[in-house]
Amino acid sequence: MTTVPHTADEHHTALDSLRRARELLDPALRTWVHRLPAPVARVASYHFGWTDAEGRPDSAPAGKALRPALVFGCAEAVGAAPEDAVGPAVAVELVHNFSLLHDDILDGDTTRRHRATAWSVFGSSAALLAGDALLIHAGRVLTEQPAGLASLTGIRWLSEATTQLIEGEQTDISFEERTRVTLAECLAMTERKTAALLACSCALGALWGGGSPEAIEAMRRFGTHLGMAFQLTDDLLGIWGDPAVTGKPAGADLVSRKKSLPVVAALDSGTPAARRLAELYLPGGGAPGADGGPGRQAPEPELTARLAGLVEEAGGRAWAEQAAEEELRLALQCLDAARPEPAAGERLAALARLACRRDR
Repeated sequence: MTTVPHTADEHHTALDSLRRARELLDPALRTWVHRLPAPVARVASYHFGWTDAEGRPDSAPAGKALRPALVFGCAEAVGAAPEDAVGPAVAVELVHNFSLLHDDILDGDTTRRHRATAWSVFGSSAALLAGDALLIHAGRVLTEQPAGLASLTGIRWLSEATTQLIEGEQTDISFEERTRVTLAECLAMTERKTAALLACSCALGALWGGGSPEAIEAMRRFGTHLGMAFQLTDDLLGIWGDPAVTGKPAGADLVSRKKSLPVVAALDSGTPAARRLAELYLPGGGAPGADGGPGRQAPEPELTARLAGLVEEAGGRAWAEQAAEEELRLALQCLDAARPEPAAGERLAALARLACRRDR
């Protein structure tokens, strides 16, 4: 969704980093999930795409493993082997998927990764408990690492990031009940809900890799800015994304009247389009008649397309694209400040650019 240069070689490098992360992550992740009680493990295994609804082996599309890839990449960047950071990589992936299981229930989403969500298959109670179990397991993973004091620090950092994630989720939910949300509030919510865990992933990788305090802090800032760019891109895809890429219906965020960053930027613009958008975003809003006045309630696809057009007309799309580019620029600046090992730094930069070009 951004115009940041991203060459074919970089694209291949980033995809290779995600593939390597998945290969390193999956055996340990499966081991931890299979340590859960059988009914909970069944829901979690379905969510991860390993089994179908009947518990039979499946090969459904898996998540990107971006957070584990950042853990591995940041460990390598400070001079360690990626295998040394498998524990924190598993932990952040468990926390991330805890949040996805809960998000799908809270948002009422019935599709994720091109298949039915876990709650829509097993019920919201079963999916809720599976998410809780993944979260508890994340802490256990770090307690069983042979990293000494690093484990205690890692548990504290991961707990803080998870608390911020939950706070951000609660704030996001509260936005649904408000007719007015400022852009500053929405940005602060995004930093907690999305950026905190990516920042923690980078910091944990550098910590497990034995990085200096300065390198760890620079990697944390890299993750924070990357998290903001990632969410801005995600919000753009939530309105204009191809369902073949997103795994969700077109305009999913508009259908649910989500106050995502492009929408809030548009509503904050003070333009005539912003005023029309606000009217349609209110409960009971509908499309105007052919003469521009009140008319019939538009069919959902027609109304969704009109909302997307108004967000763009009010400048929300352009603002979000520019903001994503700026956050990515800041992220790469922080990565340089960490003085990473050259090859690992190049892989992290490629990964960051890919995360902000998920239309490819």
